[in-house]
Amino acid sequence: MSIPEDPKVHVAPAPLPARALLPTNEDYDRACLGFNLALTKRPQMVVMARNTDDVAAAVKHAGAAGMKVSVQATGHGGGVQVTDGLLVNTSRMQSLTVDPHAMTARVGAGVMWREVIEAAAPYGLAPLNGSSPSVGVVGLTLGGGMGPMGRTFGFAADHVLRLRLVTAEGAVIEVDAEHEPELFWALRGGKCSVGIVTELEFALMEVADYYGGAIFYPGSAAEAVLNAFGPWAATLPQQASTSLALLRLPDWDEVPEPLRGRLSLSLRYVFVGDDESGAALLGPMRAAASPLFDLVARTPYTAIGSVHQDPEGPLPGWDRGQLLRELPPEAVETLLAAAGPGVDLPLIMVEVRMMGGALARPPQVPNAVGGRHAAFSLEVVGACPPPMKEAVTAAGNAVLAALEPWSTGGTLINFQGDATSPQAVSHAWPEPTWARLQELKHRRDPEGRFAFGYPA
Repeated sequence: MSIPEDPKVHVAPAPLPARALLPTNEDYDRACLGFNLALTKRPQMVVMARNTDDVAAAVKHAGAAGMKVSVQATGHGGGVQVTDGLLVNTSRMQSLTVDPHAMTARVGAGVMWREVIEAAAPYGLAPLNGSSPSVGVVGLTLGGGMGPMGRTFGFAADHVLRLRLVTAEGAVIEVDAEHEPELFWALRGGKCSVGIVTELEFALMEVADYYGGAIFYPGSAAEAVLNAFGPWAATLPQQASTSLALLRLPDWDEVPEPLRGRLSLSLRYVFVGDDESGAALLGPMRAAASPLFDLVARTPYTAIGSVHQDPEGPLPGWDRGQLLRELPPEAVETLLAAAGPGVDLPLIMVEVRMMGGALARPPQVPNAVGGRHAAFSLEVVGACPPPMKEAVTAAGNAVLAALEPWSTGGTLINFQGDATSPQAVSHAWPEPTWARLQELKHRRDPEGRFAFGYPA
């Protein structure tokens, strides 16, 4: 691997003072705004933190004032509303260091995956980001983090090396396999609100590009493509990661005309290997039906967001998921009946994402990631402005209920959506893991200071 002369990349913003914003302040609304506009955030105070010391001071202030503490970087994750207390906004915490010799990155709590991708690319390295590069690194990783190369390398949480944490007392501690091992286990995949992670260090993969992209099919091909998908997926080696989405994209000018306002399918495919092998593996799906667009090609990793093409701007959204143990023909028939052609469905996406491979293997240092033994993840997503909330929620839950006969009974915590009751959240982990996370939460945050994450 060729390494440029500069052995490290460091990106940091100009120093900014921490700001405490009240509802009467001009910038308060902007500080509360997250990616998901369907979530209400109206805390008593927002602290715009610029470093770990600011976060610690905010937590101590909240403790003295008897306030709950929540946290937000990009506002993509979690279905929890914030109506009081103190919100720590970490979006200004933009420190980023890439060490190409150690093949690691260290990021502040506000860094998005896009920044890591761009900083690692000059060294032929890539992070295990999620499908959207605009999601925050810390939030996705604490929930496990299943991305476009998941079957090849596993969950993002499996490759975490160290965390810096502000505790419920406002203390700053370093967490790794030797220091605070119980916290190290829980924070990697447990989405556990025992403290605020202000810095994260993780391994990078030696990947400069990939063979992959998206193939779009017309809705009329849904039966043929879905019936081909299950048997084809079973033949894939772990170098290949894939998902298939039924899309109902809006009738907007920015949506390509063949996809606009009608049902289509998107096959997502990432192969970490040579073009010839990747194309040979993809052959059965290319033959399943005539595509509208075939965008699969050798692609630099900096364009990884083009595989899923997730929306970049804020919008009101609703999502929920469940895990499937298999996808037999009967499940495909049921999925088509619930979300295929001829069904009037107020959902943007119904996605089946293949798991297995490295996702099924626990890391060398055990962590709390749940759902490893599922064969597929099923996720439903809808745009959810207030007039549509009831219809979108009902439609999404109906699709999940239809596929329940093939469910493992589990979920992935990052796809939990607004199902935030303790009973619903407990399905994201095996019962012993859930009990262990709860015990740790009660021990490390006995007053329930932190009102984010899930185990409680």
